[in-house]
Amino acid sequence: MLYKFKSRATSDLIMLEVNGRRVLEIIGKGTGPTGIITPEQMPAALSALEAAVKEDEAKPRAKDDVASDGDEDGKAKGDGVSLRQRVAPFADMLRQSQAAGKEVVWGV
Repeated sequence: MLYKFKSRATSDLIMLEVNGRRVLEIIGKGTGPTGIITPEQMPAALSALEAAVKEDEAKPRAKDDVASDGDEDGKAKGDGVSLRQRVAPFADMLRQSQAAGKEVVWGV
């Protein structure tokens, strides 16, 4: 499943379910199949994202940022993409949408 975020101020943004769900949880929104973020809610959402990024970056990292044991397929866990990198396009969408006074909606 994918989350598709839309705004009249930006291009669409598509995220895998796990990443979209995490972003929505960070900003305090339900992870249902549809939803809306109003321009009035965007400053708090951006603050929550920045706080989560700072918290994530403060965590000690394992060597090579992967778990030492692999999953059942023998592949290392983790993909090496930081939370900052994951949320950057979404934060940009929120900033541009807020400046334009347009809401961000999502659907799956």
